[in-house]
Amino acid sequence: MLGKSWTSWVALALAAVLIASSTASWAQATGDPVKIGVLNDQSGVYADITGQGSVLATRMAVEDFGGKVLGRPIEVIFADHQNKPDVASSIINRWIDQENVQAIVDVPNSAIMLGAQEICRQKKRILLDSGGAASDFTGKNCSPYGFHWTYDTYALAKGLASATVKEGGDTWFLITVDYAYGLTAERDLRAFVTAAGGKVLGSVRHPLATSDFSSFLLQAQASKAKIVAFLNAGGDTVNCIKQAGEFRLADGGQRLAGFLVYLPDIHSLGLKTAKGLTFVTAFYWDLNDDTRAWSKRFFERHKAMPSQIQAGCYSAVNHYLKAVQAAGSLDADAVAAKMREMPVNDFFATGGKVRVDGRMVHDMYLAQVKAPEESKYPWDYYKVLQVIPGDQAFRPLAEGGCPLVK
Repeated sequence: MLGKSWTSWVALALAAVLIASSTASWAQATGDPVKIGVLNDQSGVYADITGQGSVLATRMAVEDFGGKVLGRPIEVIFADHQNKPDVASSIINRWIDQENVQAIVDVPNSAIMLGAQEICRQKKRILLDSGGAASDFTGKNCSPYGFHWTYDTYALAKGLASATVKEGGDTWFLITVDYAYGLTAERDLRAFVTAAGGKVLGSVRHPLATSDFSSFLLQAQASKAKIVAFLNAGGDTVNCIKQAGEFRLADGGQRLAGFLVYLPDIHSLGLKTAKGLTFVTAFYWDLNDDTRAWSKRFFERHKAMPSQIQAGCYSAVNHYLKAVQAAGSLDADAVAAKMREMPVNDFFATGGKVRVDGRMVHDMYLAQVKAPEESKYPWDYYKVLQVIPGDQAFRPLAEGGCPLVK
């Protein structure tokens, strides 16, 4: 009898422990927030085009979704990667291992983006890249969990080179930032300039966050190239354009082209300095009623109109949350499958589609900065010259070398 009683007591005790444990786990699972981490430049050359604006855009996506998913509150955290890959890796590992971050957003700086891709692949976390540009992200470095949202060097290079060479800009000089983004941008742009019948006469490379571009601009001026292209971004592009004006490149008949141009850059430069600059963009606040409505909401809180990166952050997070809800799970494989299955329809993209390689395909725009007399109201900075359909803008799936493509 004692043996049976003892056995029964142990069984009951074990059952009670299991029930209590299960209840506690369920309570923790339903009560813990779903964390989304915004990783970007908060203090350097890319802070104006990403920074707190990307954090705000992410929070707006969460708020518009209702603040909860799968019955759990959604929490947005952020960190400054300082444009240092080692700092970024440390943040990502801590977020995943210690803070249980489920998705990482933005990640400007292609060297950091490609490193983040590998960590998120190994640890099965969703990476929503809006700010990074290197097309290798969805090429040889593609991942089941990595999504490239806003633009890439292939689409930017193809749109810019094809239109510019067609209009007579057949000789180029390139001023390139010397890290993964710049090197990939130069590779892609050279290929498209040549394919269009143009020629690159020369190029120079500069470190990230350079303040003095005089020697590079003098080489560009001496080359007599019709097009001087800036393959950098943010503060570097702003400084290049300002100093190109001081050296009067345009007065000598040379045209300026920006590889990655953002609305805050033009606002900083002013239309008198930036007028005529040609570039390709994924988004402009004044495209239509939907872009204007969202951008004005953003402006009310940020006191500046959004960059294409910031708008892309909203769209990517919105799509991710819809996929989580549809999957009924935070499991990265289930969520990634839903992201590829569902179309993207919002103010940023209509009829967008996420391919197997992680590329979100959507329309791009060839644009030019207006002259001061053409601008009719605040932030009226761009002329959209051409809509580039997504299937023409982005690299064909079969040509990227992504191992996920059968």
